[in-house]
Amino acid sequence: MEIQKVFENNKKWISEKLDVNPDYFSDLSKGQNPDILYIGCSDSRVTAEDLMGVSPGEVFVHRNIANMVISIDLNVMSVLNYAVNYLHVNHVVVCGHYFCGGVKAAMQSEDLGVLNPWLRNIRDVYRIHKKELNAIEDETEKYNRLVELNVQEQCVNLIKTAEVQKAIKDRGLQVHGWVFDIQSGKLIDLKIDFEEVLKNIMEIYDLGHE
Repeated sequence: MEIQKVFENNKKWISEKLDVNPDYFSDLSKGQNPDILYIGCSDSRVTAEDLMGVSPGEVFVHRNIANMVISIDLNVMSVLNYAVNYLHVNHVVVCGHYFCGGVKAAMQSEDLGVLNPWLRNIRDVYRIHKKELNAIEDETEKYNRLVELNVQEQCVNLIKTAEVQKAIKDRGLQVHGWVFDIQSGKLIDLKIDFEEVLKNIMEIYDLGHE
C-alpha cells in the first residue's frame, strides 16, 4: 500500500461522513463517553471497531502484542486507570484471536531478543495450564486453546488490580474474555466463570475494597 493512498482514503472518509451528518466531526470533538474498554492484539488483521461494529467514541481501545495485561506495563495500566476511573466504563474486555503470532512465538523454543520478556508472560500461561495443553495432540487445537487460556489469564490480571476490584464492588463493572475467529469472522464470548477460576487465589489478591 502506498502511503499517499492513506491521505486519499482520509479525504474520501471525511466526505462520506459529512454527507451523512454535516456535524459529524464537530460532534465528535465534544468528547467521548465509551461504555467499553477493549484490550486487544496489535495484529493488523484484527481491527477492534470493525469486528464489533461500533463507531468512534463508543469504545476505548488499547492494543499490544497478544493482548497482554502485565502489571508493570505502564502503558496498559495507564489506559486501564483512565478508562475505569475517569471514563467510568462499565465493561472491560480482553479479546484475543486465533492464529495469534505472539502466542505462536511463545510456543517456540527460540531466542527472540527484545521480545523474550514480553513472551515470557505467555509462556507462564502455558506453564500454569501445562497439564491441559500437553494433553492436546493436535498442534492447531493446542495453539487455539492457549489463545483462549491467555485471554483468561489476562482477565484474571485485570481483576487483580485495585481499579477493577473497586469498580466491581462500587458499580458492578464487568470483565469479559473474548476471542475473534479470523477464519470465520465470529466474535466468541468465552463465558469465563471467574468465580470458579479465582476461588482458590482471590484471597491473595483481594485489596480490601469494601
